[in-house]
Amino acid sequence: MGYIVKGSTQTPKKLALLHKYKIDPFLIEVQKKIKGNNLQHFFKSGILIINIPPGRKRRDVARSHPRQIAAIIEKALLHGTKRILFVSSTSVYGNVNRVVTESDEPRPETASGAALVTVEDLLLRQPDLETTIVRFGGLVGEDRQAGRFLAGKKDVKNGDAPVNMIHQEDCIGVLTQIIEQESWGDIFNACADEHPTRKAFYTAQAAKQGFEAPHFSETEALINFKEVSNYKVKKVLSYEFKHADPMNF
Repeated sequence: MGYIVKGSTQTPKKLALLHKYKIDPFLIEVQKKIKGNNLQHFFKSGILIINIPPGRKRRDVARSHPRQIAAIIEKALLHGTKRILFVSSTSVYGNVNRVVTESDEPRPETASGAALVTVEDLLLRQPDLETTIVRFGGLVGEDRQAGRFLAGKKDVKNGDAPVNMIHQEDCIGVLTQIIEQESWGDIFNACADEHPTRKAFYTAQAAKQGFEAPHFSETEALINFKEVSNYKVKKVLSYEFKHADPMNF
């Protein structure tokens, strides 16, 4: 199935990159208000994919990020958008030391996670929008080199905790299947089938990519983790992960 794809960026230099990949480029700034040219044409779309991560370093992220998304919702409704696909994160789940599923109540432990929960609730309350939320695990692939994340760090904690990772190709694969199967009004976790330990995964990735291996604490007991289940996305969408084991990323 073919689609006309529009893409937005806040960086003028990236407009040419979007055009290169046959994406209709728009320069749009998202703050309390939406600024940009030809906004009516951009938001007049059958499906709007929102992938704007909350800034982890912003002190006011719990307020600023929901304001950004609220501004997008306002424009989307004004120009007739009916369906939204929102990219969220498994960070909405706290470290509850067990397997978590979509039926678990979010218990974020960070300001950015709390911002995402607020945004999810805001979107799901919109009566004139059909919204599906995808909670991705840690993204790896293309320029996202996992070996760089902890390279050279000392006494890293939680070495025995399971990781919840997803490859970029599977991110695109899951989003595509939601659109093609018209699976709206739902929430999905999306991460690889396997959950190796942090120590095994980051040590292997550093070695593969030529970075200094991290050193994990040998004395700390496992105290903080969650293992995110991807059972629902595989059952509902019949999705088979192309990169099922992060150790092979």
